[in-house]
Amino acid sequence: MKNIIFDLDGTLADTSGDLIAAANNCFIDLGYGALLNPTIDKLTAFHGGRAMLKEGFKKISIDWTQELIDSQYPNLLRHYSDHINNKTYLYDGVLRALDRLSKNGYNLGVCTNKPEKLAETLLTKLEIRAYFKVMLGADTLSVRKPHPSHLLETINRMGGKPENSVLIGDTNTDRQTALNAIVPCILVTFGPEGQGVNRMKADAYLDHYDNLEFVLNELALQKK
Repeated sequence: MKNIIFDLDGTLADTSGDLIAAANNCFIDLGYGALLNPTIDKLTAFHGGRAMLKEGFKKISIDWTQELIDSQYPNLLRHYSDHINNKTYLYDGVLRALDRLSKNGYNLGVCTNKPEKLAETLLTKLEIRAYFKVMLGADTLSVRKPHPSHLLETINRMGGKPENSVLIGDTNTDRQTALNAIVPCILVTFGPEGQGVNRMKADAYLDHYDNLEFVLNELALQKK
């Protein structure tokens, strides 16, 4: 497996702090204060901006409408774009793993449901963009994960083939994408769901990036 495709949020980096701050900025502007808790609502952050807005309004029993969510979503994106790397951090071992993989001839890519411009900005600010041959965001194509074409086109642009590729992610969306594309999937156990990802029956699990090559080798042996 020479083509390794990573999800971004919850897989390479914990972005929840900046995502929640962006949603809370909307609530503060509306006069409700900061409604989301960075710890309690961490998982909600990885479900997207609209999910965070809905969760916040539910906390104060506001009967939100889609029009209300849609009106606040651009404000959330603007704040997030301006403060995209204030609280975000790479998971332990990411830099070491990317460096090892690159030196050992692996092709690396990113397939994320984060908007392309924001993903490019964040990867650049985290100083890891250069490791990835390609990066496809939520709006790069007309489809996004879990549609298989999102992953398959990422692999294609890397110059690889599905049978020599693996997707590393943290959610059921990643698992379903891999299943739909018939590509092996590794789920990290240090993301927003922790050990809860075990219920998704991935092909393999990763508990720390220092162990990535071991997991890749084990997965390759299973395929033979």
